[in-house]
Amino acid sequence: MSKSELTKDTLISYFASGCKKKKEWRIGTEHEKFGFRKKTLEPIKYSDIKKILTKLSHKFGWTKILEDKKIIGLKRDNASISLEPGGQIELSGAPLTNLFETCMEVNNHQDELNSVCEELDIDFMGMGVLPKWSRDDMSLMPKKRYKIMSEYMPRVGSAGLDMMLRTCTIQANFDFSSEQDMKKKIIVSQSIQPLVIALYANSPFINGKLSKFLSHRSYIWTKTDTDRCGILPIFSDQNFSFERYVDYLLDVPMYFVIRNNEYVNLTGYTFRDFMKGKIKNLKATFADWENHITTIFTEVRLKKIIEVRGADGGPWSRVCALPAFWTGILYDEEILEEIWLMVKGWKFNEIKSFYNDVRKNGLKATAPNKESLLYFTKKILEFSEKGLRKRKYKKENKDETSFLEPLKIILNSGQSPAETWKKLFLGEWNNNVDMLYKTNYFKILKKNEKI
Repeated sequence: MSKSELTKDTLISYFASGCKKKKEWRIGTEHEKFGFRKKTLEPIKYSDIKKILTKLSHKFGWTKILEDKKIIGLKRDNASISLEPGGQIELSGAPLTNLFETCMEVNNHQDELNSVCEELDIDFMGMGVLPKWSRDDMSLMPKKRYKIMSEYMPRVGSAGLDMMLRTCTIQANFDFSSEQDMKKKIIVSQSIQPLVIALYANSPFINGKLSKFLSHRSYIWTKTDTDRCGILPIFSDQNFSFERYVDYLLDVPMYFVIRNNEYVNLTGYTFRDFMKGKIKNLKATFADWENHITTIFTEVRLKKIIEVRGADGGPWSRVCALPAFWTGILYDEEILEEIWLMVKGWKFNEIKSFYNDVRKNGLKATAPNKESLLYFTKKILEFSEKGLRKRKYKKENKDETSFLEPLKIILNSGQSPAETWKKLFLGEWNNNVDMLYKTNYFKILKKNEKI
């Protein structure tokens, strides 16, 4: 059957085709960051980003990605640099074999970006939410996809535009071997994802003031679009399957389809409507299905890979630490099984309460098993470390466990990163969020975080 002839089985086959032998498993890492002008602290505009992307292309051999003759991204060696809605710059890393390769990719990107931005008087910061500027201070980037999304978002949530324009995240991507392996990884990932939100909570500011949340980014996502964001009850169900995910996706409202390089707005229709021929003069294709899947923004997302997406943006070392944490858990069958046995009895409502708790209380929250989150996280981190050690990748007398060090530092402090910023803001910064951009502490952090 041609892929253009859509049936439910065809849609399921998209996910089933992601199954890979363990020797083919790879690690992918993506991270976003905010650019700002050093003198004024203002967010960078498209005119700045155009210069940055053009210089990266000329100096380091990236190929330009154009839309309507405007540069909107770059690609090189299975990696890409993309332009997010509010001008955030994202590196979507290549699928790599080990964490040494992953962190080398991250550090090379940092060096290249610094190289071209120094003469532009532009710097970058990793935070979950843009700390100083209001939504009105931001401008939407010139991508047709974003225009459709920006018009739709206010209809389905109060903070969708904030999500687009003022948030940054770090995510990691992983493979699975079978439907059963996928199910186990999905359930484990969603169950302990709140733990990652607490470890990475790094957005206590909004509009230059303290928020009520340690991860205001996580809060913003709860007010974006409940059809396609947050956590899913089916991801906590022991009977979860490719087919059940397809059923969910069929009833999620669409954004668009692409015809003749033009975006056709289909908000208000579901993919099920589309397949049933309810949209005049348009027939659903497999490419439409693939595009629709990319408009789902849950904390854990299933494609031909599993994406774990719930971490606030942060300093460069934490970019390397996130895939390290998940690799130790998801890529060792014994470790995965042990954590699966710990969490498989958790009810969805318990996980949802956990999810709501961590954005406010960080590592002071309580896990669904009634343990303090700090204690539970230390236990899970020990599992991850054990899983990494068993992989036996080494470089310069270090194994992959070295990339967990930033997370150990957080745990040893007993508090989420956002609490450090809150203390400084209320103390020596005298309620001036500009110090977050200017402080030597932040620069020292950046200078010493390469591993």
